[in-house]
Amino acid sequence: MTYFAIDPIAFSLGPINVHWYGIILGTAALAGLLLAIQEGKRFKIPSEFFMDLLLIGAPSAIIVARLYYVLFEWENYQDAPLEIFAIWQGGIAIHGALIGAIIAAVIYTRMKGYSFWRIADICAPSLIAGQMIGRWGNFMNQEAHGGPVEESFLRDTLHLPDFIVNHMYINGEFYHPTFLYESLWNLAGLILLILIRRGSFMRAGEVFMTYIVWYSIGRYFVEGLRTDSLAFQGPEWLASFMNGLWTPMSWLFGEQGAIATDENIRMAQFISLVIIVVAAILVVVRRRKGWADQRYQDPIQREGYVTRPSQQS
Repeated sequence: MTYFAIDPIAFSLGPINVHWYGIILGTAALAGLLLAIQEGKRFKIPSEFFMDLLLIGAPSAIIVARLYYVLFEWENYQDAPLEIFAIWQGGIAIHGALIGAIIAAVIYTRMKGYSFWRIADICAPSLIAGQMIGRWGNFMNQEAHGGPVEESFLRDTLHLPDFIVNHMYINGEFYHPTFLYESLWNLAGLILLILIRRGSFMRAGEVFMTYIVWYSIGRYFVEGLRTDSLAFQGPEWLASFMNGLWTPMSWLFGEQGAIATDENIRMAQFISLVIIVVAAILVVVRRRKGWADQRYQDPIQREGYVTRPSQQS
């Protein structure tokens, strides 16, 4: 049987190849921007603020994400340094992107006189929507997939359409579409964030905290299926603990994806656990110290001015 894979190049302009990966990442950024602008209108925040934030945050996220990945895969780049710039081939780490985006946002919001936490709350749905869409770029590149599976699992158990099943046929084997698992998890997270942000119980910063915790939970379990994880050698007790947490996934999806024999801890899983713990502590500490006295629905202050949210959804 012949399985037709999608060409990762969307079209060419003379000698320039335009990749689906770049188109999808651009679409993800645009969708996130529109969501932030729409919500920002309720607080009378000008659209230009979010446009500028994207223009500053996106390059920062991409640069740090790439550096994060290259540092852990340096042996693959030390003899071909120009490959470091070939991001259209994939190889960016989402945790690195998050670090880069946060650094840029902290600096920019402070320059503009806004609270980082209030802006982060508004942008949280944008971030998870961007990740939801962006994972399809991995699909187009046939990367970031999980371990081998039977075709029947994809067709009969998951009931996936032909174009996904065919594109998961790589070098003679079918693989877990982990991009899809994470994308669907992020879709659920997007719906959750939109629903809870209007709740009176949400304090400033907690929509953003909910986002990073939700994403980290999903990333922890999906990461265990992948075969391209950045990993390191850690203590056996920690590896056993993390494998134990992942066990429920094996009931549905089988064994974990393989990693290098001299490594036992996946970096993304470890960072996800750290993020979950730190976020939970921050929420408790900020409430007890009175650092989160503002609620999501409260007016946003900027350099002595107050912008009150409208009543429109």
